[in-house]
Amino acid sequence: MAHIIVVGNEKGGAGKSTVSMHVATALARMGFKVNTLDLDLRQRSLGRYSENRTSFLGKAGLELPTPHTHDLPEIDPASLKPGENIYDHRLSAAVSRLEADSDFILIDCPGSHTRLSQVAHSLADTLITPLNDSFVDFDLLARIDPQGEKILGPSVYSEMVWNARQLRAQAGLKPIDWVVVRNRVGTQRMVNKEKMQRAIEMLSNRIGFRIAPGFSERVIFRELFPRGLTLLDLKDIGVKQLNISNIAARQELRDMMKALNLPGVEIDF
Repeated sequence: MAHIIVVGNEKGGAGKSTVSMHVATALARMGFKVNTLDLDLRQRSLGRYSENRTSFLGKAGLELPTPHTHDLPEIDPASLKPGENIYDHRLSAAVSRLEADSDFILIDCPGSHTRLSQVAHSLADTLITPLNDSFVDFDLLARIDPQGEKILGPSVYSEMVWNARQLRAQAGLKPIDWVVVRNRVGTQRMVNKEKMQRAIEMLSNRIGFRIAPGFSERVIFRELFPRGLTLLDLKDIGVKQLNISNIAARQELRDMMKALNLPGVEIDF
């Protein structure tokens, strides 16, 4: 059975699509069958990435391991019973079609609360939540006191994850492995950075998620998107010498993939 990875955070700009692109492509490059679904039906960042990759590789005459992105199938509204939600059926039908031919199914959720995102979270074997190193972003997970030192209670996104965990427990499924990935962490020692570290560790112990390192703010991620490439593809397109920033970004990806601890995955890059 395919292992389902859901990348979710209800706040935009946290790096969900960047994480999705790199995790999916890294798994494909390691020889796994990877299929992806982009639930942001309007912006479609992951879908556009996949289209860019196919187009670039075709024009360049290159064949590189590539995850396959799929659209949600259409469902005839007349086939629904009273009270059934069409998005539930579209997502479940997509996952059912892909499971037999996938080692991993990665689902990229929109940066807002939608029915599709809510259902996707309940399907997650691994939930990856990218989080910028800011109390503005932290507020989505939990309310904290003005000094940034005491957790006052869970916030809206954490409550949704809790509900998804309850649904899985009721269905007899294994618990969600929730991993919060810290993006854009500053390199310098700063008071805010240290407060964020303490706060996220407190919350991790309180509501049950693991913490993984993520990506720093780097121009390379924006530069690669129009070609549908990742850091792991650079040498294959003729880049003979990686600069220091590229090497550091590649190491960040390696560290993140290792921390995710996905089943059967041994990091080989």
